[in-house]
Order: sequence, then structure tokens, then C-alpha cells
Amino acid sequence: MMKPASLLLADGTRFDGEGIGYDALALGEAVFFTGMTGYEEALTDPSYAGQLLTFTYPMIGNYGISGTASQHHRACVAGAIVKRIARHPSHHAMTDDLPSWLAAQRVPTLVGIDTRSLTTVLREHGTIRAALAVGAASIERMEAALTPYARETSTVGLVADVATRTVQSPTPHATGPHIVVIDCGVKRAIVRDLAALGARITVVPYGVTSEEILAREPDAVVISPGPGDPTDLPETIETLRNLVGRMPMFGVCLGHQMLALALGAKTYKLPYGHRGGNQPVKDVLHDRVLVTAHNHGYAVDGASLPSDLQATMINLNDNTNEGFRHKTLPISAVQFHPEASPGPFDARYLFAEWIGTL
Repeated sequence: MMKPASLLLADGTRFDGEGIGYDALALGEAVFFTGMTGYEEALTDPSYAGQLLTFTYPMIGNYGISGTASQHHRACVAGAIVKRIARHPSHHAMTDDLPSWLAAQRVPTLVGIDTRSLTTVLREHGTIRAALAVGAASIERMEAALTPYARETSTVGLVADVATRTVQSPTPHATGPHIVVIDCGVKRAIVRDLAALGARITVVPYGVTSEEILAREPDAVVISPGPGDPTDLPETIETLRNLVGRMPMFGVCLGHQMLALALGAKTYKLPYGHRGGNQPVKDVLHDRVLVTAHNHGYAVDGASLPSDLQATMINLNDNTNEGFRHKTLPISAVQFHPEASPGPFDARYLFAEWIGTL
């Protein structure tokens, strides 16, 4: 059943439409996703934890929900915003329609607003804190709840909400390199791609120590993507710092940022963030361009890379750093998502290339 629903931005801009599901009030950063497809992957992407996700494509849900595309065992977004939602999708692999799934997942969802206008506001202002309310009672509480939240800056707790709390071994019988994945919000596609390359994978919580990792005798470590500010995870950064020179490492997205911090570089918050499946990245080592999938609000300051690190990738839209490698140690990282999901496959070779060096 549809209910009145509203989105209130911290600058006072308001959008009124209809809501899906139960009465709810969600607080989060309002961001937008530019992909024409991939809504199931985006809604279940742990990197979107704490965010109100706006889909810029005007019709979402055409092929329903399959479950096989999900990147987490549940929806991770704080809320969703769409122009139109398909109530009668058609696809041979679907198990549910998107509106029913969003309601079952208890994701507050706003439907029927002008998402082009909202995207324009976000493009002008940048990422902005907001409240999404479904139901008359929630709408009445919206402004009072947003006022203190808009003053906050911390993202502490977002990783803990989506990362594993236990050690997992998804490929116990694999005979390839033993790779420990530090889970800061790992996507299923990353585990899938590493497994497809024959890796024996151990997934560990983000609070793991370097001693605990070394005790497992891995051949290498992958640091996963995840939500929020990398500086909110000082213990994980210290773990990586203690592994430098003792273990090959590969960082993805948030993992890229934390590896950079562990090696002496700096990070900063982007005004808009990079989200979607069409970001052009130049591989400066091989003089070629990749179309890549992104989902991050923070970036590595390329000018801060210490002398023992070499920039390997740059974003052609804004020249932000998209990757680096250590000049003498087997350590490298990329800001974008080699596993895509959703997104193009241009960079999928990177995992295979890295594993081939172990």
C-alpha cells in the first residue's frame, strides 16, 4: 500500500511523493546512482550503508529481483528514491518484484518525485545529509530528526553494520593461493571472482590484528570495499601498517584508501563522490582507458603519495587518484571495483593479474 512520503535535504529542499512499505524515518547521505541497470546489486552493496540512494534512471525494477545478483544477504541502503517503479516486471530469473522486496527488506522508499531535479540539487551542492519519511507520522518527525543529524560528520558504525563478525571459509577445498579477505563490507562478487581464480579464501572481520592474519599463513591479503570514512577505522589501518613488508596486499575502494593511509598518504572527502558504472579511468602504466564501476565518497590525495608509491590509475573526469602500487613491495590498490556488479568488465583482469604474481 502506498503512503505519503517525503525527502527533506539539510539545505531545506523538500520532495514529496509516495512511500513503499511500513511507516519509517531514515536518516542518511543523499547520493545518486547513474546506472540504467544493476539496482539489485546497488541496493545490497555494503558501501551504500547509511545512504539514501537516488536512481537517476526514470524506471527501476523492470526485471524484478533474482537474489543471485545480491551483494549482501540483505539490503544495505538506508533508503531508496525512484521516479517510477515497475510493479509487473518480467524476467525468467526473477523471484520477486522490486516493490515487494523493498517492503520485505524494510527499506523506506520514496516514489514519484522528479529525480532529475533532485540529482541537479545534489550535483550543485554535493553529497548532503537528508531525512526520508514514509507515513504521515514519520513526516511530522522528519525536520526535528534531521536538524541534529545534519550537524554530524562521523561515519563510525557503518562498517560494523555490514561486515562479518565471524571468520568464514567459503572455498575450503580450493588448491590455489590462500587469500585472507579483510571484510569491511565485502561484496559477494569479490569472493566469487577470487574463487573463480582458484583461491582458497578466508574472510575475517575488519577488527582482525596482523598477528591473527599471519597465524593463518596466507599467501596474500585483500582489503575489501566498504562504507564511510577510512579514518574511522584506525585499528584496521594499524593492522595493514604492521603487515607492510610481510605480506602481499591488494586494496579495493575503501581498502585502497586504508592501504594508502597505512603507507603514509592522506585521504579526503569528495564533494560529489563517484557512483555508477561509467567512470573513465586511465591506466597510466599501460596508456589505456578503462570504463569502471565506482561507489565511494572519499578519495586518496594523489599529491600526498610518498616517494615509495607510484600512481597507476587516474580518473579522467576529475584527475583523482584511482590506484597505486609500491615500488619495491608486492602492494597495490585500486579505487574502483574490478568485480563491477553492477558495471562494466573492463577491469576484471586485475584480480587475475595480481594472483598471477603470488
